[in-house]
Amino acid sequence: MQKVAFIINPFSAKKNYQVFLDHLKSKVENPLVYISVSVAGTEKFIDENFNSTDIFIAIGGDGTISSVAKKLLNTGKILGGFPAGSGNGFSREVNFNKNIDELLDKIQKNNFKEIDTFTINNLLSINVSGTGFDAEVAKKFEETSRGFKNYIKVTLKTFFKYKPVEMKFQEKYSKYDGKYLMINLANTRQFGNNAFISPNSDLCDGLVEVALVKKFPIYYAPIFAYEMFSGKLKENNFVKYISVSEIKFSVNTKIWHIDGDYKEIFSPIEVHVNPKSLRILV
Repeated sequence: MQKVAFIINPFSAKKNYQVFLDHLKSKVENPLVYISVSVAGTEKFIDENFNSTDIFIAIGGDGTISSVAKKLLNTGKILGGFPAGSGNGFSREVNFNKNIDELLDKIQKNNFKEIDTFTINNLLSINVSGTGFDAEVAKKFEETSRGFKNYIKVTLKTFFKYKPVEMKFQEKYSKYDGKYLMINLANTRQFGNNAFISPNSDLCDGLVEVALVKKFPIYYAPIFAYEMFSGKLKENNFVKYISVSEIKFSVNTKIWHIDGDYKEIFSPIEVHVNPKSLRILV
């Protein structure tokens, strides 16, 4: 078996990691395991084991996987994952699943695929990041005990009070200036839980989709939800897409989410795609 390290976020993986750990130890003798207490601690662990490790496996949500990915860009190292978050959008898109035996088989075969990543003001994103309504939800969601039910509760409570974000583009995209309920940058198709905000996104095309959603009347809400969860969302009077390799714009808020985790980012915003910059286990 390849030299592999397992990095566990016990906070996002609190319902899964002990089962994972027990199963792992029953299959692998003396596995290299790190129980993370902070992003800084994770980065230090990766640095200390970098030269002797071929594959790093992140056990947690998309934020955990992204924090590990950041240290592996353009290095030849391979990222694997065991999903244990609330939405697991990235894991769903790249087929990181909860079958430990399948994960160990993948490690043994050592096959990988090179995918794109992108940055927002030099902050790495591997999945979907954005500002607006869903960023506000991400901020409030972190104040709960998490879980899909709490996410739905926070979403419904926030929707009726939320005021759209004002957006102003630089250069050739000024025709899209306006107010938006959601502004998302999509490397993959979905937020998580099979909510497909950008059904045509491709991890390997060198582009990120800017998904612009205007605030819509209440009658459109069930239609929007159905189309998003069925993967049929497309351009209409409320939804627009722009495919870019880089773009600049400003918004009148600092509230963002990066791969589902709340983050403060100040305008102006600069987005850059990093083509085929990350190797993932397949």
